[in-house]
Amino acid sequence: MKKPQPDFDNRLRKVLLCQGEPDRVPLAELIVDPYVMHQYMGKPCWEAKLNERLPDYLDFWHTAGYDYLKLSPSLTLNPADRKPKEGERRSDASDLDQARSWAPEGTGFITSMQEFESYQWPKLNEIDYSVFDRVQPLLPDGMKIIGQYGDIFTFTWEFMGFEQFSYALVEQPELVEAIFNKIGEIEYSLFSHMAEVPNMGAIWYSDDIAYTEGLLISPATLRKYLFPWMKKIGDLCKQHNLPFLYHTDGVLWEVMDDLLDCGINALQPIEPKAMDIVDVKKRLAGKVAVIGNIDLGYTLTRGTPEEVAAEVKQRIKEVGPGGGYALGSSNTVPNYVPVQNYRAMVETCLQFGKYPIQID
Repeated sequence: MKKPQPDFDNRLRKVLLCQGEPDRVPLAELIVDPYVMHQYMGKPCWEAKLNERLPDYLDFWHTAGYDYLKLSPSLTLNPADRKPKEGERRSDASDLDQARSWAPEGTGFITSMQEFESYQWPKLNEIDYSVFDRVQPLLPDGMKIIGQYGDIFTFTWEFMGFEQFSYALVEQPELVEAIFNKIGEIEYSLFSHMAEVPNMGAIWYSDDIAYTEGLLISPATLRKYLFPWMKKIGDLCKQHNLPFLYHTDGVLWEVMDDLLDCGINALQPIEPKAMDIVDVKKRLAGKVAVIGNIDLGYTLTRGTPEEVAAEVKQRIKEVGPGGGYALGSSNTVPNYVPVQNYRAMVETCLQFGKYPIQID
């Protein structure tokens, strides 16, 4: 299988910074499920086992046509890995999927300042960044790293449970603020370290704040607790001349100006049922690049490869001209995306995404 030539600086970076048209529309995904990687490559590429699979994981991103390798520090912060007080939801591993845990909707495991203070938070000097060193001699020419982490807001409500978090916004604001700030401090430290890594091409912060119908919580709450931390991350990216990508689902117009003030350069994944990507690009032209939008509701998951190819060509035709667009899924690539559909998406983009766009 001939591997496309990565060119982060002249292709993806150019798109992320809205600096006109590169040679072709780049590909971008926050996550591709290991099962899809395995099916695509014919070998395991488990991101969770990078100590064993780093060359194979890198080989997937290169072979599929991406200009970057997404990496994250190794630490245990995800509240879904802990046992909540109520509402625990887990699934067993199967032939198609790893075991999964879902965050509590009711009561989590930090519901008081005493529990917050006694919780064993990760120690910053014990976080493992070794994967960033190990990948350096393996990177193909032209490929860069995107350092990714996220979920300051999401982890906060997951630690508390969403119902408990909602009550605490009124009844225990000091606890909400303490958790937000603790997680924010940890994550800012992660991004500060990643920004210094050789061959770091961009920073990607992920944190879902909206449904398709509206925000999960009020704009005022986001402005008080989350956006100041995102602004710090954005300022860090500016200091290091790194594009700042942001992932969130849902419709975002209520806080779009806030996100711009945080310094984001690119927005992903632009869910089709939440926002019209043509409208988003038009309204944010030259300010923010748009990423994603290939439909997971039907096309990628239940459509045919021919339908996937048709939608990819339509997105390229509608959104590609002028640059500022990277093609990908409308969220991430989960394990239930048929590999032939995933293949149709990336290969159609590589074939028809060349500039100048010439799609009838």
